[in-house]
Amino acid sequence: MSDTQTARPTDRGLVTETIAVLGAGGTMGFPMARNIVRAGLPTRVWNRSADKARPLTSDGADLARTPRDAASGAGIVITMLADGEAVVQAMDGPDGALRAMAGAHQETGPPAGDPHHALWVQMSTIGEAATRRCAELANRAGVGFVDAPVLGTRQPAEEGKLVILESGPQEARPRLVPVFDAIGQRTIRVGEAGAGSRLKVVVNCWVIGVVEAAAETIALAEGLDLDPGLFFKSVEGGSLDLPYLRIKGKAMIERDFTPSFRLALAAKDANLARRAAKEHDLDLPLIEAIARRFAEVAKEHGDEDISATYLASAPHRT
Repeated sequence: MSDTQTARPTDRGLVTETIAVLGAGGTMGFPMARNIVRAGLPTRVWNRSADKARPLTSDGADLARTPRDAASGAGIVITMLADGEAVVQAMDGPDGALRAMAGAHQETGPPAGDPHHALWVQMSTIGEAATRRCAELANRAGVGFVDAPVLGTRQPAEEGKLVILESGPQEARPRLVPVFDAIGQRTIRVGEAGAGSRLKVVVNCWVIGVVEAAAETIALAEGLDLDPGLFFKSVEGGSLDLPYLRIKGKAMIERDFTPSFRLALAAKDANLARRAAKEHDLDLPLIEAIARRFAEVAKEHGDEDISATYLASAPHRT
């Protein structure tokens, strides 16, 4: 291991690389970073609003001033940020992490399995185009790149039960196992870098479709002077019954929009799906309509949960 990288024994007596988590103060980044620290992995954290990540120091994380400081001495750098621009700024900006990653800017290229070379693990939901841009930046800098967005919201993140959509060089997998074990219950190997982000767009298309359908169904039931609970009773135990439908439906009925998956981020994800459809010459009118709806509702309710899309369907029933 290079002199610039920090390593120390874990509780299992194994030597592991230092992990840097960029975006460690976010809804997802914070619990992910906490679980990495609590798994015994040496961890450096950074967040644009440092106070949001500061509590992680009580778990043993080192709080860095900049992404570059966080990456200095880290073998694996994780980005978990709101969108593609935030990721690129954290990695390639004036204080970007790429400037400090071990092995970067060497002519030998990015051997992802070599711990002497740092590895960039991009876990944010940023879509196809931004993922390609990140892969290009990593290749130009000479560091390994893994595209591994996650499925799950705040509670699964807190419980270490995310599903990881891993794509990238297979030789990186042994280095990533301790990290993925700390944050997830399952890792799906998708293919080459970029495939993970494409699958995440597909899954999110289904998620936002379920939520919008639930919002309109509940609004219709209430508009027809029916108890929306009768809808859930009607589908109970059958093939149309979905746990996620019940979770979000309950939030709508109770008007409890405490954020688990912020509507502003859902609007961003809907737009990623819309853009992917356009780029691949697909006619998907449902996702077009939902993207417009989410964008409009997010102007006023962006910091509330995705279930707040209900408010657009029933504006007089709040």
